Amino acid sequence: MEKRQLGNTDLYTYPVVFGCNVFGWTIDEKQSFAILDQLLASGITTLDTADVYSRWAEGNSGGESETIIGKWMKDRGVREKINLITKVGGSLGKGHRNLTKAYILKTVEESLQRLKTDHIDLYFSHWDDDVTPVEETLSAYEQLIKAGKVRFIGASNLSPERLTASLEASKRDGLPKYEVFQPEYNLYDRQGFEKGVAPICQKEGLGVISYYSLASGFLTGKYRSKDDLNKSARGGGIEKYLNTRGEKILEALDDLSSKHNVSQAGIALAWLINKPVVTAPIASATKLKHIEAFLEATQVNLSTEDMEQLDNASTYSET
Repeated sequence: MEKRQLGNTDLYTYPVVFGCNVFGWTIDEKQSFAILDQLLASGITTLDTADVYSRWAEGNSGGESETIIGKWMKDRGVREKINLITKVGGSLGKGHRNLTKAYILKTVEESLQRLKTDHIDLYFSHWDDDVTPVEETLSAYEQLIKAGKVRFIGASNLSPERLTASLEASKRDGLPKYEVFQPEYNLYDRQGFEKGVAPICQKEGLGVISYYSLASGFLTGKYRSKDDLNKSARGGGIEKYLNTRGEKILEALDDLSSKHNVSQAGIALAWLINKPVVTAPIASATKLKHIEAFLEATQVNLSTEDMEQLDNASTYSET
């Protein structure tokens, strides 16, 4: 499948972006290197991480994922083959999110050091800091872009109002523009994005890379009942999907998985890939065999009827 342009940048991505939040959490450095090697061999070269990954794991303080990626890129000599995405602004255990200029200018240096690189291809505002004016945040990015430390910027988890304010400030003040948006979006979790910032992304030509694209693993079909929740470290977040609507979605995934002879995960990712507003879904893997679903998603040909079946199965009840 042809690569897709990330917004109005000169960055192009395979239709699946790899989510590196699992590095230093559910898989160690050696396992992470094996996954990264296989991704590169498969043509998947856009990596999504953040300074906070994976602070939530016992014994971690944040930056573990960036550190592993940096070691791998240096060891393999592949930095120029990688579209590198990282983020700033998430809470690093200090109880608040921070997108002030001083914080961004300090934190980017720490990310660059861990990543063992002199530039970040796409730098994201991870979570909104609604106390800091959008103009201050964008002026920090302006300084970093002028210094060659950041090429383009994006945003994640901003409200429609704050995203609009940021885009208006970019136009009004000649500041850098968010070119890519990263929302939570998948076959189960649809309303927040579709009724929120999706129309803004379409109107402004923003690229969209969705996170939780497989609903923490629910859309792989691995979790069918409460008895399945202990199958992985992420199982605890699955219970909310175990309802009538979730069952309908799994039934549709099972049907199309059988029809096309691909995994349920491949179908779920293909649904996102075929949505006009989505540039590429983000998906993670902890085993080499999981990457097969990424390749399936780009190769399976979902018909209009297939897409309608998934849309209908995942529609929200009017009651």
